[in-house]
Amino acid sequence: MSPASDPDELLPVVDEQDRPLGLARRGDIHAQGLLHRAVHVLVFAPGGRLWLQRRGPDKDTYPGMWTSSASGHVDPGESYDQAARRELGEELGLELELAYLGKVDACPATQGEFSGVFRAETAQEPVPDPEEIAEMGLFSLEQARALAADHRRAAPSLEAVMALLK
Repeated sequence: MSPASDPDELLPVVDEQDRPLGLARRGDIHAQGLLHRAVHVLVFAPGGRLWLQRRGPDKDTYPGMWTSSASGHVDPGESYDQAARRELGEELGLELELAYLGKVDACPATQGEFSGVFRAETAQEPVPDPEEIAEMGLFSLEQARALAADHRRAAPSLEAVMALLK
């Protein structure tokens, strides 16, 4: 089992104002709908095309569906920025300058996650972690928005995250 799908992993739980309350098991957080934190990174290639990933088949939520370039939970004691940098390295093998786009409030589309959203640009090609990512694709912004709106193919959070792009 991938560490990113470990139901016993401890993650911070937060209240409706995104204030820490304590820790809970990942499996309990998702099963009970507890509010928690996540990050999404949107990585753009030169010319404005967006890298998106299709989640691996063993992911505990939305397996095989398209989502942001890199994403994951915020670990205990970690800031949104630190989590975004960690996920970018773990999932795509990239270390890039990040621009903060904003935060998506916890809602059904994000499965109760307050999601910090970041943007990065690079000419480097991502090196996806095969335990987490089934494939990567490079999309025009128009194609990415259409994919995000298709909840049969994309995780609902992708649409909420992309809404922060101007």
